Amino acid sequence: MRTIRLTYPHSLLLEELPETIAAIGFFDGIHKGHQKVIQTAVNKADDENMESAVITFHPHPSVVLKKDVQHVQYITPLQEKQKIMQQIGVDRLYIITFDKTLSSLEPQAFIDHFIIHLNIKHLVSGFDFSYGYKGKGNVQTIQEHSRGIFDFTVIDQVQSGHQKISSTRIRKLLQSGHIEKAHELLGRPLIVRGIVKEGDKRGREIGYPTANLDVSSEALLPKIGIYAVKVLFKNEVYEGMASLGYNPTFTDNREDPVIEVNIFDYNNDLYGEELVLEWHRYIRGEVKFDSAGELVEQIEDDERRIRDYFHL
Repeated sequence: MRTIRLTYPHSLLLEELPETIAAIGFFDGIHKGHQKVIQTAVNKADDENMESAVITFHPHPSVVLKKDVQHVQYITPLQEKQKIMQQIGVDRLYIITFDKTLSSLEPQAFIDHFIIHLNIKHLVSGFDFSYGYKGKGNVQTIQEHSRGIFDFTVIDQVQSGHQKISSTRIRKLLQSGHIEKAHELLGRPLIVRGIVKEGDKRGREIGYPTANLDVSSEALLPKIGIYAVKVLFKNEVYEGMASLGYNPTFTDNREDPVIEVNIFDYNNDLYGEELVLEWHRYIRGEVKFDSAGELVEQIEDDERRIRDYFHL
């Protein structure tokens, strides 16, 4: 997959670009609804012997359009989004910088510049896709704005439990600890990836060594608590338990939550290594214990529950 970053105005030449069938949207989470949009474009491209593309945006429009939003956390940060697009089989990923200049483009100008001039011959979008200044362009106006140069397909909403699958719905599930339902809507486990950094080594002292993960500040994390997790490292998959929180038994003034992972039946040094963490089940909330002994008793119970969960 080729990744191409664009800002307005871009300098790509129409005559140098292949005829392409593209899916367009922000696609945070790349959930089952998004997957239907993207897979439709990939399949059409295969049928027409053209290249497939995804056109997406970064950062989230709210960072630019809302004064009170300075930072957004994503279900799929940009690096993760790129990896999933490649796995789906997308040939080209266009990442358009969303800035104030882009937000002020009239719908026709947006279509001319980022669809027609990218040699898109068929565009696929979700039913609620909008474009151009104040979202004035939508699936009702796209035929007019296409100038007859490209065709388009609109994908109806994909539902689960009689509700639309959406990034907002998935965010709420993750932030309330309903991990397994979020996975159902995503079509895969939520993952974060991070580098193992040095921690305070208390886990090793109490018999449960942990890998402390340094993850991107753009990664959306689930509800604070203890989780059943799987850890992907060097093409191997390990079971384990993760604590996401502030470690209140030993620390009173931590500002940001930390991720500490105990990998079952693994004792090698992991400092500096990248781990991929799959969140599988919320086990319990974070608790401040009166002693390290009480904490160890609870961790032992957590381990039993999580091992049972993975081996049901």
